Amino acid sequence: MPTFRSAPRPVLQPVALAAALTALAATPAWSQDAAAPTNQLGAVVVTGIRASLESALNAKRQDKGIVDVIKAEDMGKFPDTNLAESLQRVPGVVIDRDAGEGRNITVRGLGGDFTRTRINGIEALATTGGTDSSGGANRTRAFDFNVFAADLFNALTVRKSSSADVDEGSLGATVDLQTARPFDLKTFVAAVSVKGTYNDIRGKATPKASFLVSNTLADKKIGVLLSGAYSKREVYEEGFSTVRWDNGPSSGNSFSGWCPPQGVTTNLPTGSTATTCGPAAQGVARLPNTPENLAAYTEASKATNFHPRLPRYGRLTHDQERLGLTSSIQVRPADSLLITFDMLYSKLDATRQEDFLEAISFSRALSAGGKQQTSVLEAQYNAAGQMVYGKFNGVDVRSESRFDKLSTEFTQPTLTVEQDLSDTLKLTVRGGRAKSRFNNPIQTTTTLDAPNVNGYVFDARANDRAPLISYGNLNTSDASGLKIYGVPVGATSIANFTPSEVRIRPNGVTNRQDVATADLAWEAIPDFLTVKGGVSYKQFKFTSYDYRRTVETMNTLPAGVDASSLVTTLSGFGKGQSLPAGSVTSWVIPNLDAIAKAYDIYCNCLKTGPAGGPGDYTLTSITNGNARGGNRAITETDTGSWLMAEFESRLGTMPLRGNLGTRYVKTAISASGYLATGGGSAVTAERVYKDWLPSGNVSLGLTKDLILRAAAAKVMSRPPLQSLNPGGTLSTTGTLSYTGGNPALDPFRATTYDLSAEWYHAKNAFIGLGLFEKKIGSFVLTQGRNVPYNQTGLPMALLPSNFTGEEIFTVSAPINTQGGKLSGFEINVQQPFTFLPGWGKNFGVLANYTQVKSKMDYVLSAAIGAGTVREDLVNLSPRSWNLSFYYDDGTLSGRISSSARAAFLTTIPAGNNQDVAGKNKTFNVDLSVGYKFSPQLELTFEATNLTNQPNDQFISRAMNNVVVNNYTGREFIVGGRYKF
Repeated sequence: MPTFRSAPRPVLQPVALAAALTALAATPAWSQDAAAPTNQLGAVVVTGIRASLESALNAKRQDKGIVDVIKAEDMGKFPDTNLAESLQRVPGVVIDRDAGEGRNITVRGLGGDFTRTRINGIEALATTGGTDSSGGANRTRAFDFNVFAADLFNALTVRKSSSADVDEGSLGATVDLQTARPFDLKTFVAAVSVKGTYNDIRGKATPKASFLVSNTLADKKIGVLLSGAYSKREVYEEGFSTVRWDNGPSSGNSFSGWCPPQGVTTNLPTGSTATTCGPAAQGVARLPNTPENLAAYTEASKATNFHPRLPRYGRLTHDQERLGLTSSIQVRPADSLLITFDMLYSKLDATRQEDFLEAISFSRALSAGGKQQTSVLEAQYNAAGQMVYGKFNGVDVRSESRFDKLSTEFTQPTLTVEQDLSDTLKLTVRGGRAKSRFNNPIQTTTTLDAPNVNGYVFDARANDRAPLISYGNLNTSDASGLKIYGVPVGATSIANFTPSEVRIRPNGVTNRQDVATADLAWEAIPDFLTVKGGVSYKQFKFTSYDYRRTVETMNTLPAGVDASSLVTTLSGFGKGQSLPAGSVTSWVIPNLDAIAKAYDIYCNCLKTGPAGGPGDYTLTSITNGNARGGNRAITETDTGSWLMAEFESRLGTMPLRGNLGTRYVKTAISASGYLATGGGSAVTAERVYKDWLPSGNVSLGLTKDLILRAAAAKVMSRPPLQSLNPGGTLSTTGTLSYTGGNPALDPFRATTYDLSAEWYHAKNAFIGLGLFEKKIGSFVLTQGRNVPYNQTGLPMALLPSNFTGEEIFTVSAPINTQGGKLSGFEINVQQPFTFLPGWGKNFGVLANYTQVKSKMDYVLSAAIGAGTVREDLVNLSPRSWNLSFYYDDGTLSGRISSSARAAFLTTIPAGNNQDVAGKNKTFNVDLSVGYKFSPQLELTFEATNLTNQPNDQFISRAMNNVVVNNYTGREFIVGGRYKF
């Protein structure tokens, strides 16, 4: 803000104010892309839990909108080790974890696609890779907070209400991350922190270190700051998973059907015969037709009964290195001019190895040795249709090992110039580029196999999240049982069996955001009315690549290679889990390095056999149907303008503050992908849409300590990146059809309303109640429909010359469907126990509770009845809460924090004849303690995930079938900090 002159504050006359604001709202909008937070609290050095809470509460109270703020407890010391972990302390914010670490957030029921993140005032999108069960490589608009060390930032603001000066693009919230700047600190400050982290499942200790140094020069006209953070993290993620569940014979299910007893011909799988069912040539004979065998087969074949597709235990080994650096240079050549240059760099390097012991027969078609060759000896299902026990012959068992090398590099330079043009007029110009490059150059999967195992048992009667799995006549620790089964040179397959495989799938994603803004603030009436406006330019570029090996089956063992040299052993599985007695805790796994050398798998060449046959190790992308969809690009160019009036006055004797304005934005999209025609034909589609986004925020001081806030706005969020891909399959002969993305999608649009009451009843104490409602005008869902080609968003150039575009195509693609209403409330309490005597006054509590309700109509597949189902919004947890107790006497400080999130849905419909998929409820507890031996030296102890909370994913609302139930263990962090 400009250094505005003082003047008497007028008493607000409601009619006059309404007329003035109406006139301002009707004025054509100028423009800007929103700047960073402008509410500066002065040079505040925050130290300790109490000081951090006080500073954050002051920022919340002074803001004209509805915000929540978290401040660093000291220089380079954020309250949590992970930014997402800190964000979950904010009411209405819940997080999603990958490998036990917070990755994405959901705000008031709206997932990461609906929430924007700004760093130092510049919109950014940082993405990385994760396990397939946690979304894999991030190709969405969701921000991956685990890319950054929390110690790089000194303030975090969640903006829940909209204002004209804040960039468009969010339905949920705007998250502002702010790094430290030298003019916010003393003349010279420096701090260093060194810690060690121990994970109780991995059993290893890893280092963490951070530093910050800042100084001002030339009579405080120049400031320089540098900070950095480095950490290693090594954890195991272990547990049981199924990938999905499948049912008995049903229409359209190529994996249905079991091998019936001898003489039984009813319900035979399509294409199977007595000779292909239970093939004696593979050592498995069909069962005799006894009453017991027929009963087990009949029970397992019911269409309403479901079994796991890939029942497996697995260990994921996560090794991670994270380096972050920030620098800030501030120059004040005159009292009226401030120039700030901020630089942020982060590098996240990781490797991940996934080792599974799995039964693949239950997920394979007949030609690939699927369950149609598997005989059911015994089968038990519960009343909901979930298999709780089964014994089988002819089960193909696989030891699968995948190795990933992953890297994300993020850079963001930002230049901000603030110039007071006069006592009442201020210009702020900002520009920067946020670039995130994720690469997964090595993603290699190798397998060992054991065909037709007899006596395989799946027993979940005691615990469906940790069933007993017995492998019958297979010794899982014997390399003569699990080994490479290769395709003979000159052949293309192995009869009635899936040969061992090598899958190589490098991929990556780059996001770049270029931003330039110019804002003006004019104090039209001193201490009463400030008029603000600005213009903005943003260009977002997204590119994605994906490669696959042409042939993924393996050849027979090369001459001279010892088979035993190609395997190793995994041992010690199951620590920290309640595995049933008799569970396998070790098994033979592929030795990737040895296999890579023996087969020369990375040559990217045709080694033996004809092109397209075994031995073709060539990597292909757009010509490979499995990889083609991962090769796409989007460019969004957004130009905008905004105008807003800020006022401060009184309504009678009550202070009244707020803003009213509007924002205009034009979005131009160019989306590129590849169609299947011609083995991969490039296609580009373009789209332009415009939005007017009015907004208003008002806060009224009913008493000195009681504030009533209200906010309303029209908001928009751009369509999911994956839905805009114009690639897919287009048929212009025979049946006219298109399956793929939809570049003609409109954005999500909504009208939001907020009402909150805040009672600051004592120093550093606060009680708040917030009510919110979002009327979402449209939602993006994939469904089939018949429409003219010229309504698909695809270019006319793809049609034959005799087509007009009026031809009706059968289209399966995302479309804008009717939305719905989202509503809820938040309760927030911050209470220091200063009323207690003695040392009790050093305690305090933080607590919040959020409840959200929203229903949407989702289109189901024909296999589960078609039509629509009314369900919760995906990623919406109906209930969430946080509770923290803290102690801080200036020497000893500590905090124990708990967070809980109700179960929520992630996919509707879920596939494989299932209605929904989601994640079950979570409850996490963390602890931190610090002791200051002197003002300079502090020793710290932290513990995270004390509840050893599993990542429990399910499929089916009725059955709650387990998809993933993995544990990552508890982490303990010991270290010290020294301030100079």
